[in-house]
Amino acid sequence: MLYTEMVTAGAVRFGSRERLLGFDPSERPVALQLGGADPDQLAYAARVGAEMGYAEINLNVGCPSDRVQSGRFGACLMREPQLVAECVGAMRASVAIPVTVKCRLGIDELSIEAPLSLFVEGLTFAGVDALIVHARKAWLAGLSPKENRELPPLNYDRVYRLKQEFPDLEIILNGGLTNATQIEEALQHVDGVMLGRVAYHEPYCLAEFEQLLFGTPIVSRAEIIEQMVSYAEGVIARGGRLNTVVRHLLGLYHGCYQGKSWRRFLSEGPQDPAAPAQMLRDSLAIVAARHLEPSPVDHSLLEPSLAAMNALDELERAA
Repeated sequence: MLYTEMVTAGAVRFGSRERLLGFDPSERPVALQLGGADPDQLAYAARVGAEMGYAEINLNVGCPSDRVQSGRFGACLMREPQLVAECVGAMRASVAIPVTVKCRLGIDELSIEAPLSLFVEGLTFAGVDALIVHARKAWLAGLSPKENRELPPLNYDRVYRLKQEFPDLEIILNGGLTNATQIEEALQHVDGVMLGRVAYHEPYCLAEFEQLLFGTPIVSRAEIIEQMVSYAEGVIARGGRLNTVVRHLLGLYHGCYQGKSWRRFLSEGPQDPAAPAQMLRDSLAIVAARHLEPSPVDHSLLEPSLAAMNALDELERAA
């Protein structure tokens, strides 16, 4: 399941719905991730999301940015468990699709033990359908959003114990998962996993994970690009631009020999507002010429990270 970026409930009410919430049917199932602290506004936004075909409504109670805090939503709401429960209850009463919450283990000096359990207990009484837990604390003062994604230590064991405390609640683990070994281990304790940065910076890992976990036949990167041509044609037909599609493909050949040449092609050519979707197919010529398509990799042997990506780029520059 794909999750949107966080959209504020106020933006849903007063902004352009198509621009903020529109998505292609091929992306389904998609969960709409909302931010806010007003139960009535969140209930309204949830109804709009359900009407637009979203499969789930998710309340983000984990984002630590200053801008989010100033709006009284995101991770700072973990200090107000009663309000979060009221928000969930209002959304739950307004839609028939699942309502979920994404949170942290805690914030600042707040303990990750009893306060977290009480927080989750309130959500269960409010009717939450699932909980996605980023297995880190959030430090609202002193750390940037980027640092909050990396510096607070991961504590998977606390999430596993949370599942033991609430065995009937679907609990999904998020944070720091980068390979199939970690995912398989997590699935021994919780109901699912959520991937963030590794899925964006190295999207082909999703095909490999799906093959390893579910036996799904793996598709080549070239086949994926061919499918994306049709997708891009639809985006352009609706008034969009090719570069809004290809910027999410830049990591597709991550780790492949001379993949930087392919990334450069996609970074430069599609910037033209009139760039056609055919340009994506043209990139396959670079792939064929440079033999970029490797054999499927056993992802359990890899520990991809931003540092590793930078190191690969340095090696390519040296070559």
